[in-house]
Amino acid sequence: MDIKIINDKNNALLNRRELDLKVTFDGATPSRNDVRSKLAAMLTVPMGLVIVQKMDNEFGKQELKGYVKIYEDEARMKQVEETYVLERNKMPEPEVAEEEPAEE
Repeated sequence: MDIKIINDKNNALLNRRELDLKVTFDGATPSRNDVRSKLAAMLTVPMGLVIVQKMDNEFGKQELKGYVKIYEDEARMKQVEETYVLERNKMPEPEVAEEEPAEE
């Protein structure tokens, strides 16, 4: 997966950076969390402050266009963003294997 930033705008009023990006990939379309983690590592920001607002993939192409917001602090992010956007960008919970009772 390769991420290219098309436009980088600083929104001082909302304490965030707004990025338009183009993601090229091989195989299946990357998940929202894959894009978030790669972008956070690329820009050295905490993954919890990265919000992927939109990912558009055209049929038959191995690329997508996205709109990402990177906040300066978590309090401002929760104040500005809608709850469904925060839920959509929440980190996945690690699955815990349930223990089955041992048969005697």
